Amino acid sequence: MAGPTCIPVRMIYLSSKMKSATTPSRAQKGATTPASLDKRQDTALKLLVVMSRALNAVTEHVWKDDMERHGITPTEFAILEALYHKGPLLLGELQRKILVTSGGITYLVDRLVEKGLVKREQCPEDRRARYAVLTPAGQALIKKIFPAHAARIEQAMSGLTQAEQREATALLRKLGLAVASRTESKDTEDA
Repeated sequence: MAGPTCIPVRMIYLSSKMKSATTPSRAQKGATTPASLDKRQDTALKLLVVMSRALNAVTEHVWKDDMERHGITPTEFAILEALYHKGPLLLGELQRKILVTSGGITYLVDRLVEKGLVKREQCPEDRRARYAVLTPAGQALIKKIFPAHAARIEQAMSGLTQAEQREATALLRKLGLAVASRTESKDTEDA
C-alpha cells in the first residue's frame, strides 16, 4: 500500500490564487461568513495568509536542493552564515541571531561540531560561556555555497523592484516591532 502523496509547498502555493485588495471575494457555495469577522479582521487574516504563502514560496525557491546537497539543514546553514559574516559568536548571541531556543542552539552547534564545520572555544572573560567558531572546513563550505545562495535570494526577490523591496522591509520591520512590543507589554502585565 502506497503512503500518502506529499504535495510540494510550491505546488500548493501556485495552485491557490491570492486575491488582491481590489479582487471581490467569492464565497463558496454553502459557505457562511461569521458575523463577527469585520473588515479589519478580514484584511488582517488576508495579510497573514499572503505573507505565509509568499514566505513559503520564497523559502522553497531559496533552500530547494541547495542545503540538502551539502548535507546541512537551513538552520545549520543560518549558523554557518552568521559565523561567516559576524565571526565567532557566543552561543547566546548566535541563538538570538537565528531565532532558536537555547536548547536548540546547543543541539545545532553539536551537530555542526560532529560534522567538523564548527568548534567551540572558551570565552576568556567568562568560563561558563562558549564561542561558536567556524573550522577551516566550515569556512570553506560556507565560502563555496554562500554566493549561489545570495544569488537565489536576489532572484527570488526580483518580483519586486529595489524600491518595493525596501518598502516591504520597512513595513515588515514595523509590523514585527509592533507585535513584539505588544507581546512584551502583555508578558509584563501577566507577571
